[in-house]
Amino acid sequence: MSRTDMNTTDVLVIGGGTGGYSTALRAAALGLHVVLAERDLVGGTCLHRGCVPSKAMLHAAELVDGIAEARERWGVKATVDSLDWPALVATRDALVTRNHEGVVGNLRAAGVRTVRGTARLTGPRTVRIEGAGEFTARRGIVLATGSRPRLLPGLAADGRRVVTSDDALFAPGLPASVVVLGGGAIGVEYASFHRSMGAEVTLVEAAERLLPLEDEDVGRHLARGLKKRGIAVRTGSTLTGTELLPDGVRATVRTPRGEERVIEAERLLVAVGRVPVTDGLDLAAAGLSADERGFVAPADRSRLETAVPGIHVVGDLLPPPSPGLAHASFAEGLLVAETLAGLPGRAVDYATVPRVTYSSPQTASVGLTEAEARDRGRKVTVNTLPLAATAKGMVHGQGGMVKVIAEADGAGGAAAGAVLGVHLVGPHVSEMIAESQLIVAWDAEPADVAAHVHAHPTLSEAVGEAFMTLAGRGLHQHKAAAGGAN
Repeated sequence: MSRTDMNTTDVLVIGGGTGGYSTALRAAALGLHVVLAERDLVGGTCLHRGCVPSKAMLHAAELVDGIAEARERWGVKATVDSLDWPALVATRDALVTRNHEGVVGNLRAAGVRTVRGTARLTGPRTVRIEGAGEFTARRGIVLATGSRPRLLPGLAADGRRVVTSDDALFAPGLPASVVVLGGGAIGVEYASFHRSMGAEVTLVEAAERLLPLEDEDVGRHLARGLKKRGIAVRTGSTLTGTELLPDGVRATVRTPRGEERVIEAERLLVAVGRVPVTDGLDLAAAGLSADERGFVAPADRSRLETAVPGIHVVGDLLPPPSPGLAHASFAEGLLVAETLAGLPGRAVDYATVPRVTYSSPQTASVGLTEAEARDRGRKVTVNTLPLAATAKGMVHGQGGMVKVIAEADGAGGAAAGAVLGVHLVGPHVSEMIAESQLIVAWDAEPADVAAHVHAHPTLSEAVGEAFMTLAGRGLHQHKAAAGGAN
């Protein structure tokens, strides 16, 4: 076989993160020849620096919290004698390695040719991969180059005193104190982790509440839970200055009242968002360009195809409403692969993609927030049920809530119509959100959910009870509590 034949393929995917490798696997399963170009390790940020290692560390943090709860609430006189940081890191890295080997094995078994090297576009159907030459894609090219942490102007990360979310887990040891800048999901998770591990934590967010893109009640309940754990939550506050110290950092924060507060900590963790990676991709060579935010916008959302026919985009390169979440990029990869195989496609329904924060307490949401529903002119009915209103919620003792937003009028004169959004705060809600995802996606009404029995005693029972109340069948809660309940 000539080199020209070897370098001609049906589909060429640039980037081996969740969006890229899911595209490659599905396209190969549909009988297409696929080349996947990755300059680092397949699996991308999620596997190697984000989702997987951070959740491994958060599980370890949950175990530490459990020991504290056992001692303080349940009379189990247990203590954490010490933390073997190298052992914890070794377990985390072993889990990442196993997952990475699994992805590599799946790609190999599917017949995907993985090429290690930096790729750049040279035309609408051609790509040059460093060290491997120029490739031609007969059916199309998929851009899946991901994102990197956003840094503030004049603030450089040194990997020790100032770290980004990508390298926070790999900084040396655990700090005794940390300032986390950014109250989105990533910042909240890292604040929660460090507090579990014994650090003094200050969480600084410029918006008026944590998780500013989520429902207002979610941010309020989350802040309450974090404060209860001893985290100093500073919302409506901005970082105005930093000074590097020999063994830490001095941060100056402006409060909502305009006061300047100075906070010294061993580490400043910057988690103020992520930006798409297009460096070196040479979009112009293929007739493309990024927008002012760095995104590559699709011209056709139902195919995720750009204005250049045959070039598709998945993952963090996509602008909103794509949420930049790993599980959303899986769906995007499947859509693009099926499109390139000639199958009819249907746009990803981002309204039904769940959003989860793996802090303690956790948050999980799907669908519209109450404010979004009202801003769209929807007449809604809202019910908020505290998890502590159920026996299992009392057992866990972490507070939290279930909030349901539904159309005000349902079928056949029912008091509530289609469910528009569900928002959860509390222990294990990351696992509980799946039911609500189906409820929202299938336009179910509270009466539909109320017809099904939830196990007792469980946390998910609170979800069932919240819907029963909206359906007029409340058992322990007889009247919907709108606007959030304590």
